[in-house]
Amino acid sequence: MVIYSIKDLETLSGVKAHTLRIWEKRYNIISPQRTPTNIRYYLDDDLRRILNIALLNRNGIKISKIAKMDPNAIQKKVAEITDVDESFEGQLDSLTISLIELDEEKFVKLMNKNIEQRGCVETMLEVIYPLLDKLALMWISGSIKSVHEKFVSHLIERKCNVEIDKTAITREETFLIYLPEGETNSLSLQFLHFLIRTKGFRVINVGHDVSLLDILEVVEIRKPDYIFTIINDSLDEQAYKTYISQLCNRIDDVKFLMSGLTPSSVQIDDAYKNRVKMIASSEDTVTFLESL
Repeated sequence: MVIYSIKDLETLSGVKAHTLRIWEKRYNIISPQRTPTNIRYYLDDDLRRILNIALLNRNGIKISKIAKMDPNAIQKKVAEITDVDESFEGQLDSLTISLIELDEEKFVKLMNKNIEQRGCVETMLEVIYPLLDKLALMWISGSIKSVHEKFVSHLIERKCNVEIDKTAITREETFLIYLPEGETNSLSLQFLHFLIRTKGFRVINVGHDVSLLDILEVVEIRKPDYIFTIINDSLDEQAYKTYISQLCNRIDDVKFLMSGLTPSSVQIDDAYKNRVKMIASSEDTVTFLESL
């Protein structure tokens, strides 16, 4: 059982703690549990209820009216708003609710609607990635479990694959993309694959947990123009510098693109700066691709 403080509810719902207390006291929206020492706490059902109520309230329904609605009426109204709401907050709330409930049909419907309205790249950058940031906070608080992470990762990867298959290759340059040994976030790699293909470039995606020897073999066969990898926690500073050195010294005539937490925090040696470029974000990836 996961328990939440009122500060947790504020972080996860976007509703100020002061407002939540007013809702609780004046309208009995939620009723906190209490520890033996009289400290208030909340449960999963309270979080789901607050997420739904916040969605309705942000769409212009007064809290006094929401307080009189039974749970079925609230769910029905949320479903109606989900179908028409185009605001960022509304979409984020709706996607969060569908994720918590493991409702694949609703999640896919919302994602497809955003893609139809914004395009796939903008949806991923402006909706899905902010959702993943929000989920990171929920993961820390314990309000989502590994099954939720797997659920959302599978759906987003599946959508990326569909969109990749729709793209046409219009450029001659080839990108080799992979995650090195110890890195397993396949969602970030698949999204990178998608971004590169949307700009018309060829992509060789050799997956995650890839050894340096495997990279050397791919280079021998295909000779890519760019090698792009993401490193978050598999290498410390010294190991990362050594890895860069090995890549640069063993592979010629290739530009290396590095993204992730480790590259963003480590200064590489001057000898390799002309061959290694740090890419800080997905937006920077798009900017770089558009500059080629």
